[in-house]
Amino acid sequence: MTRIEIKSPCKINFGLNIVSKRSDGFHNIETIFYPINLFDVIVFEISNNFSFSCNIESLEENNIITKAVRLIEEEKKIKLPVAIHLEKRIPFGAGLGGGSSNAASTLLSLNELFQLNMSNEIVKSIALKLGSDVPFFLRPFPSFGKSRGEILTEINFEIEKPILIINPGINVSTKWAYENIIPKQPNFNLIELDNNVFSDYSQLNHLVVNDFENIVFSKFPEIKNIKNEIQNFGAEFSLMSGSGSSVFGIFNDVEKAEIAQDYFSQKYFTHLELYEN
Repeated sequence: MTRIEIKSPCKINFGLNIVSKRSDGFHNIETIFYPINLFDVIVFEISNNFSFSCNIESLEENNIITKAVRLIEEEKKIKLPVAIHLEKRIPFGAGLGGGSSNAASTLLSLNELFQLNMSNEIVKSIALKLGSDVPFFLRPFPSFGKSRGEILTEINFEIEKPILIINPGINVSTKWAYENIIPKQPNFNLIELDNNVFSDYSQLNHLVVNDFENIVFSKFPEIKNIKNEIQNFGAEFSLMSGSGSSVFGIFNDVEKAEIAQDYFSQKYFTHLELYEN
């Protein structure tokens, strides 16, 4: 094997509670990571030396894929002669975890391509060095995440309705969001969604929250307007993902979701996720 091509998915946070500040400077969180079938495509090919290219030029200088390669090289004390090309389709800085997914895909692919025999524990430890969301993408199934998000419990939670994701292209700094959040204990335990199927997601509108919404909405009212508008189009449930700026809405039927997508796509990036058995 000299070449691997991999689809690198994204996620939404179905609820995000910022529970407490930690002594190491990070925060304890509780969230449900929910995988979405919107993908970047990454090609890894054994070469004479290392190179990285991307369809978005600004990502070629400073990117998490290169950081992942360097950490593997440090771990194995080798150089990896690999040519990597990233075809970026997931909006970046969007609260969808695209960069974290790219990092996880890099760890898994290079471990296989070069037969490095890194254990799951070593791969996960490198993943956490790269970012709190990266461990989830090593095995992207619906999961309850706690601590920094790296302590994961796979859950039986499927959203069996259309999900419309809207990204306005506003870059919300995750660092800024965490610096300005006031942690608090959640009113609802997200793990209770395990093994639950909902015929009407509107019953979760005041139970499942994203603690970042208040501070992000106050600084970026356009994101708040998107959430309000998606509800006006008939979404049963809507929430911002991560620290923003993407907002998602769950609709009762495809027709309503498509009407909303037609409207929002005139101005913003959109992705409509349809449930498949």
